[in-house]
Amino acid sequence: MRISELSAESGVPIATIKYYLREGLLPPGEQTAATRAEYDRSHLRRLRLIRALLEVGRLPLATIRTIITAVEDESLSLHDMLGFAHHALARVEQPPNPDDEDWREAKEMVDRLITEMGWNVDACAPTRDELAWTLVTLKRLGMPATQDDLIPYAKAADDLVRSYDMKKIPLDAPRDTLVEAVVVYEVLYGKAFDVLRRLAQESESARLLGGFPAGTPASSGAPDRPSSAGRDQEA
Repeated sequence: MRISELSAESGVPIATIKYYLREGLLPPGEQTAATRAEYDRSHLRRLRLIRALLEVGRLPLATIRTIITAVEDESLSLHDMLGFAHHALARVEQPPNPDDEDWREAKEMVDRLITEMGWNVDACAPTRDELAWTLVTLKRLGMPATQDDLIPYAKAADDLVRSYDMKKIPLDAPRDTLVEAVVVYEVLYGKAFDVLRRLAQESESARLLGGFPAGTPASSGAPDRPSSAGRDQEA
């Protein structure tokens, strides 16, 4: 297909496709004339990956280039390649001074948790620091988490990943598609899980604290307000 067809099918503007080509994010097409090239389905897959990393993962182009390098490196195992994507998605705040006591304690707790769960996680995985920073923040807000607090969450995550998450990843698909799936499922299903958890919390709060029956105006969370007619009568 020509670049105009590639643009139409992918939804990516021609100018953006040309930019990706110049930056090496998209492989060149097959040159058919001095000013014309042909593109195929692999280019569509790559564009989908780039868009997923940009729009869903919110990753900078420099990070995307690193991930694409991993995708193209056939010497990397699938596990290592997907690790690049997982690690790139970690949201790690600037860690405090390594000598900070809260930071050291949090890092040690993360290490113990991973060991207790029997997880095989790279010692340099940024997700370790991501969790540690969360623990530091909780402590400094006056709500410190203990190992026992984390275990139920870790077990729920382990069960979900083993029984469902990894089965959603098409492991026999092209490498571009694999990474795209990891990004989309991790970010969007992660968001969906977070929302479902808040819905469940609202429901349980209503059960424990005597909330309004589902479907009533007050159950939406908005305060019950008198009608204009009622206000007129009160006046």
